[in-house]
Amino acid sequence: MRRLLLIVGFLALVSGLLWIGQGTGVIKWPSESFMINQLQWAGYGAALAGFGLILIWQSKR
Repeated sequence: MRRLLLIVGFLALVSGLLWIGQGTGVIKWPSESFMINQLQWAGYGAALAGFGLILIWQSKR
């Protein structure tokens, strides 16, 4: 169970950071993404990254 929490948490963290980068316009990959320069996706990404950090933290307990 701990390994599953760690893997899901890491994937959520990486996805959230990608969404933050795309939403703020820092990451323009893939170039046809609808999330580029859309700040609401940066907010969603922050929430997802925070959730991923919580899962990672829980996997270490």
